[in-house]
Amino acid sequence: MTEKKFRKQNPGPFYSWPMGIWFSIFFIVPILIIICYSFMKNDLYGGVLKEFTLDAYRQMFSPEYAEIFLRTLWMTIIATFVSCAIAIPCGYAMARSRHQTLLLILVIIPFLTNSLIRIFAWMTILGEEGLLNSVCGFFAKAFFFVTQNKDGSFEPVQFMYTKGAVILVSIYMYLPYAILPVFTSIDRFDFTLLEAARDLGASKPGAIFRVMLPGIKSGIISAIIFTFIPIFGNYTVPQIIGSTESYMLGNTIMDQITKIGNLPLASAISVVLTFISMAAILFMISSEKKEQNLKTVKKES
Repeated sequence: MTEKKFRKQNPGPFYSWPMGIWFSIFFIVPILIIICYSFMKNDLYGGVLKEFTLDAYRQMFSPEYAEIFLRTLWMTIIATFVSCAIAIPCGYAMARSRHQTLLLILVIIPFLTNSLIRIFAWMTILGEEGLLNSVCGFFAKAFFFVTQNKDGSFEPVQFMYTKGAVILVSIYMYLPYAILPVFTSIDRFDFTLLEAARDLGASKPGAIFRVMLPGIKSGIISAIIFTFIPIFGNYTVPQIIGSTESYMLGNTIMDQITKIGNLPLASAISVVLTFISMAAILFMISSEKKEQNLKTVKKES
């Protein structure tokens, strides 16, 4: 068969052109623009000067921004770890339940509500006159271990505008991103392997840690990536729930654009975040390929 006849009978590559054009215009081109901006000089009156420089990257790695980066990193790691620790038992319970559809709907329901509404709902819980302080005030007065003001009134606990509040709300916002891939992996897992491990003398926790968790490794990796990436670049939660001491890289990017007008620095931070996200995605793809190759080798042997 000649090449022309093959192209006529198999026009599949031509169908990918619209997607390729859309992908190039709305994804690749903006990233290239941001990369170019990151290597340009900041204009004092806003915008950029078309002069090649590494000032934005030098400024980004200064102690001030390095502190923000480390703060963002450890807050993201904590929120991701807690999300995955909650997602694994939730995914297990969902996979073993007879009401999987109902439980999936309950997990997806938060996505039907605007994210800002969910964040403001947490403000009514964590605020000085919120639900938590009302409960604390009730029990404190009932058991006489209340922290009082001079007039004898209850002194509210500072739940809002703290790093803990940002981590807590971030976990709530992105927990479904961890539950869904873990549930998918557990649902496909062969539970007879757990029974075989128990028959060979393993305890129930030992069978879960030695058999099930390695078997759902791809789902756990996906959960880590799906939560780590959005939390690492999060802006709205630290902006509304946190304070200047809990600002993350997303807030720094927004401040550089809207308040300071330093587009090269904002672009440099965005480039670093983009490459971290891409590295995480490539790691997930490579780990899944290795796992598939191991499965094929085991089947052939």
